[in-house]
Amino acid sequence: MSQRKYFGTDGIRGKVGESAINPEFVTKLGWAAGRILAGRGTNKVLIGKDTRISGYMLESALESGLSAAGINIGLLGPMPTPAIAYLTKTFRSEAGIVISASHNPYYDNGIKFFSSDGFKLDDDLELAIERQMEQPMQCVASDKLGKATRIDDAAGRYIEFCKGTFPSELSLEGLKIVVDCAHGATYHIAPNVLRELGAEVLTLGVNPDGLNINDNVGATSLDAVRAKVLEEKADLGFALDGDGDRIMLVDHKGHIVDGDEIVYIIARDALKFGNMQGGVVGTLMSNLGLEQALAKLSIPFERSKVGDRYVMELLHQRGWKIGGENSGHVLNLNMASTGDGIVAGLQVLASMLHSGLSLYELRQGMEKLPQKLINVRFQSGQKPLEAEGVQQAVSRAESELGDAGRVLLRKSGTEPLIRVMVEANEVHHAEHWSGYIADAVRKVTGQ
Repeated sequence: MSQRKYFGTDGIRGKVGESAINPEFVTKLGWAAGRILAGRGTNKVLIGKDTRISGYMLESALESGLSAAGINIGLLGPMPTPAIAYLTKTFRSEAGIVISASHNPYYDNGIKFFSSDGFKLDDDLELAIERQMEQPMQCVASDKLGKATRIDDAAGRYIEFCKGTFPSELSLEGLKIVVDCAHGATYHIAPNVLRELGAEVLTLGVNPDGLNINDNVGATSLDAVRAKVLEEKADLGFALDGDGDRIMLVDHKGHIVDGDEIVYIIARDALKFGNMQGGVVGTLMSNLGLEQALAKLSIPFERSKVGDRYVMELLHQRGWKIGGENSGHVLNLNMASTGDGIVAGLQVLASMLHSGLSLYELRQGMEKLPQKLINVRFQSGQKPLEAEGVQQAVSRAESELGDAGRVLLRKSGTEPLIRVMVEANEVHHAEHWSGYIADAVRKVTGQ
């Protein structure tokens, strides 16, 4: 793949006002994308955003650039990332643009593109946009400028889509559910979906002010939803992230149910009802317990690199439908074209109702292995993963653990860190061998 200048594995991200996330750059990005898309016959693009304050500024900048390229714009307002993927298909638009930094703090933001089929843009199109960015910006003639319109019923359309993924013969009546929307893009969506399906809903993180997105709430900060579930004696809790593409659950006893366990529950149900197509894709960080539990069901399992983009790529390559990450990105391509926290949560609720089991009981089929992660910093130019001492330490750990554990060393994609992860049947084995390997890495890095 060609070296990228702007696009990363999850679009373009950064701190607002720095790097690429500033109005001048975003205006030109809108123009460049508009020029490339117009060359492919596009005349309309949708723009949605999460609730962070910079979204208003970046939305206007994108709108200006797209209009200058002659592209009409449909403005969706605050909407979850998976909603924008869905609505791009529904409105027959050639592309959808999401302004969001997902689970990051409010001062970060990012831009992600979806194609007309609701999937992320292919590499060739992203590279074409990058090449166009190097050209001087030229506005079309005044009578060719794109027009912008507000799509007022976007939220209602997506709510109906989410409800449509839930079995029509089931109802959530009698269930008390805590929903934490992280003060993000699902604040006006998720509670209404669950209420309209019959649940009693208690809410957290539904008062966005532009600055509080993901601030001690949501899928990356579970203390609040866990406490609320226990306090209210709720049946379970939903915790979504700022843009709604990931979910973590809390059972009635206060136990966290992560993405690995959600993937297991969904895959087991798909197998039970004859909807399993092939196997399941996880990542290098997926718990070994998921792999072992799926093996007992004779469901194939493969690992991709970390990142939902890579999970999606491997699903497409294998022709499979179900995959995800332990962070709560859950993909079921039978239901949606991208990770969708609300839809994944509804599938777990359907499994609960079909089985008559609580979430606590439902998750018992998979036993997560203890996992220990240690980060070791390294300097530019150092190659600790290639050092003989590190490789010997890894080999010894793998030999001692055998089938009862797993070792993973990898460079962080965003920081100068070596991530040392060890899983084992016993906590003390995971702690011992991760420390043993981390010490070997430190000898090389001098940290």
